[in-house]
Amino acid sequence: MVKLVTLLAADGPRGAVLNLDEQVVFDLGELLHGTANASPVQVHDVVSRWDEAVVSLRRMQARPAKFDARSLLAPIPTPRRDVICVGRNYREHAAEFARSGFDASHGSADDNVPSHPVLFTKLPEAVIGPNATIESHASLTSSLDYEAELAVIVGKGGRGVSRADAAEHVWGYTIINDVTARDLQRDHKQWFLGKSLDTFCPMGPYAVTADEVDADDLRVRSWVNDELRQNASTRDLIFSVPELIETLSAGISLLPADIIATGTPAGVGIGFSPPRYLKPGDRVRVEVSGLGALENVVGPANAHAKWAAQERRDE
Repeated sequence: MVKLVTLLAADGPRGAVLNLDEQVVFDLGELLHGTANASPVQVHDVVSRWDEAVVSLRRMQARPAKFDARSLLAPIPTPRRDVICVGRNYREHAAEFARSGFDASHGSADDNVPSHPVLFTKLPEAVIGPNATIESHASLTSSLDYEAELAVIVGKGGRGVSRADAAEHVWGYTIINDVTARDLQRDHKQWFLGKSLDTFCPMGPYAVTADEVDADDLRVRSWVNDELRQNASTRDLIFSVPELIETLSAGISLLPADIIATGTPAGVGIGFSPPRYLKPGDRVRVEVSGLGALENVVGPANAHAKWAAQERRDE
């Protein structure tokens, strides 16, 4: 297993390899170019050249640098394309969402489980990293919600990928919090706007290679202010990662470093009666087993700065 991160350095975002004890990092520029003080290399560049990078990583005498968690950005801070997302992909969440009355994508009240994946996207500009502030956007929404999700990072691109071959196209995984303005999601029918406001895609802390990750049996959990809200296994996915890749690639060419968020389990704010939406000052923590923990605090409407990783709130 290899963990890649993006750090905010003096010359901008730089990709790095985090070592096993998570104490030092090795710069990706040196990894690919073989020289110290190389120009910055981004994680998405390494994903598309992973076979070459692995050879260098095995033989490289890396120059370690101290790892400061406060400098962490999202592992892919500016995706090249929209983040692809899946809605209603856990049965219990599909049911709680249907009961809420906010879902315009399902049919009758008894038709909770979709027959085909429900797909939408989030803008790349919505991505923020660990400890960055989620804007409340109070002038636009009064129903800010959280969604803990496993996200797939595509390695080898392709079109017409079968389920049987899908694993060959997965580079690895990360964590996403699919932050949502439920009222915008409801009012605009399609989900793009309610999902894509600035800061609505916290991601990280790591991009982890797929070699030691069993995506069919990962625990997905979230907490709001230390209260456990979501707790499920990816065994409960309606559409598995291979099914999603097959569906998406049937007519769309997947590219290296594309990101696919696989859906959220039950326990989101809208599933409570009455709903328990996020408010300024709330702290949201998302964990996926083997992939670390992603934590963000909800701030005022305009509290976010794109590259400003913030210190973790005092416990």
